[in-house]
Order: sequence, then C-alpha cells, then structure tokens
Amino acid sequence: MAKKRKTAEKLFKAVTAQQGYFTYKQALKAGYLPSSTVFHVKSGNWIKEKVRGIYRLAQFPPQDRPDLVLWSLWSADRKGRIQGVYSHETALSIYELTDVMPAKFHLTVSRKFRKSGSTPPHIKLHRAELKAGEIREMQGYSVTSPVKTIADMIEAQTMHSSEIIAAFKHAVKTGLITQQEARTIRFPIKKHAK
Repeated sequence: MAKKRKTAEKLFKAVTAQQGYFTYKQALKAGYLPSSTVFHVKSGNWIKEKVRGIYRLAQFPPQDRPDLVLWSLWSADRKGRIQGVYSHETALSIYELTDVMPAKFHLTVSRKFRKSGSTPPHIKLHRAELKAGEIREMQGYSVTSPVKTIADMIEAQTMHSSEIIAAFKHAVKTGLITQQEARTIRFPIKKHAK
C-alpha cells in the first residue's frame, strides 16, 4: 500500500507543474506498471486525452489554458523531454499583446526535431535553436520571451507591421520588455513613395 501511495505522489508531483496532464512515460517513471493505464482510465482516475500517450488526472481542477500544456507534452522526444516552445502569434496571445487568437499553435522546435507521424494540422512548427535567455517557463509549458517574440514576428512578417508595433509598445509600457531589450529590436525601415 505504501508503494502505491509513493507512486501516486510521484505522479502527482509531476502533474502539478503540468496543470494535471502527464505522459504515459511519466506514469511509468513514477512507478506505474504498463498494464495499470487501462485500469486507471476505466476506473475514472485518469482521463485519456485526444493526443496519443497523454492523460490527465481526473480530480485535478480544470485550468485556464490546458491546450497549451497538452501540445507542449505532444512535442516531447523519446526520452520524454519537452521540445516545443510556444512562439510567434501564440506567444503574443499568451502575453496578451494582441487580441487576435491565432488559428494554429505556433511552436518553435530544434532543427533536429523529429516526431513519428505527421504534425497535427493546427500546429505550425518553426525551426530554430533557442538560447536559454529567449525562453520563459510557464505553468506546464514554455514560451519565447516577449522580446524574442517581437523579433520573430518582425522576421516572419505574418502580421501587419502596425499590429507588431502596437504589441511592442504595449510590452514596453507594461514592463514585459525592458528599455534595454527594446533598444535591441530593429524594425524594418520603410521607404516612402515620392
């Protein structure tokens, strides 16, 4: 009985940082047997999510943006390390720097990122090698820093420049981007017609 409790506590510790979500591999690492998955799903302890190999503890209270945790866990490699970092339009939305809800989840992954099967249609992958300072840890997922997000948006040009400038000004005004960071942003200079 003590072993079961210890196993449950290990899993609960992992899911607390992930808004109640966990992967099959995390359950095994906590000490659950492979055969216990079916039992826990049937008994209602675990809820099987729409993404293969991802579950949620049934008694864990619902969170604000569980979708962000779910697709972050989807990006895990074979060793269970999360690879995806929310970026671009999704990061703008997370930081509330735009009113536009992106049609797809934008994730930046390493150029070496590989996943068996095709990428879900509502995921847009960007490939880059992010530095530690360009990433912020949230509750169960990672997101590019505000200054990196603005730089990515300038480079991607997937949003009107006036919207990017407005997001940038709002980020500076609210302190998400410091004055020192603001000076590193380079907006393209537009030539005016004569």
